[in-house]
Amino acid sequence: MASTCSTSLLCFLLFVCLFRFTSATGRKLNELVQDQPPTAIQYHNGPLLSGQISVNLIWYGNFKPAQRAIISDFINSLYTTTPKSTHSPSVSMWWKKIEKYYNIPNSPKKSSSLVLKLGRQIFDEKYSLGKSNAINVVLRSSDVTANGFCSSRCGTHGSSFSTSKKSKYTYIWVGNSEIQCPGHCAWPFHQPIYGPRDAPLVPPNNDIGVDGMVVNLASLLVATATNPFGNGYYQGEEDDAQFEVSSACTGIYGKGAYPGYAGKVLVDSATGASYNGHGVNGRKYLLPALLEPSTSTCSTLVKN
Repeated sequence: MASTCSTSLLCFLLFVCLFRFTSATGRKLNELVQDQPPTAIQYHNGPLLSGQISVNLIWYGNFKPAQRAIISDFINSLYTTTPKSTHSPSVSMWWKKIEKYYNIPNSPKKSSSLVLKLGRQIFDEKYSLGKSNAINVVLRSSDVTANGFCSSRCGTHGSSFSTSKKSKYTYIWVGNSEIQCPGHCAWPFHQPIYGPRDAPLVPPNNDIGVDGMVVNLASLLVATATNPFGNGYYQGEEDDAQFEVSSACTGIYGKGAYPGYAGKVLVDSATGASYNGHGVNGRKYLLPALLEPSTSTCSTLVKN
């Protein structure tokens, strides 16, 4: 069971004092399908994340217990020792796709498969740093603004150096866009702010903002695994122009995707919700396509 921290200000600051805004990559995520097909991802000779790593969640602002459960269950769905306990296609099947990047001949020889498991959870419901937050956090509630959020990105990942531990560490932040920019960061669960305006999909967990957060978090977890320190797998030179394993396939969730259409995904017969992966505790999630290293094509869980 994940440990928690309830002393908001002290515990939060002990965690975020390590963070510096030195993001290796900042992505426009969860947008419409790109007009140009993805190109090959290049390896830049840096290390990849490997082994078993805990995912520590900071809840900055007010999240309902049901919202926290959606994301916690998603993290727990990435790896399961009993894959038969979930239906196919599953979240764990989606995560295993990144193993192909660990088996490419020129990838780091010492890298092994990455296992992510839910670690500590830190709650800061009193907004100890205010609602205009410039410090890196993991999950921001819908009423918190951040530099670049909505205007240029839905989340970001990066790395920095811990002077106390004398080692590098990685980080991610993702915002809840339900109030501020659902047409940008929560598509396809909301009509897009531009382009074709087809009917939005029904979110699998009945929460536009948090289901949108899951999509962006999923994309950033893959980017963190395959390009943790800015010298792993990516295509392009400038930060804003780079494409990573997941951002190269922005807006694609199923076969036949095109601008304004997420592609053919599964639909829950009872709720009408759209999804493409089963998780733990009966959860369903919509997950972004990932770039196949051998073919440079976008691969989704739903093939037919």
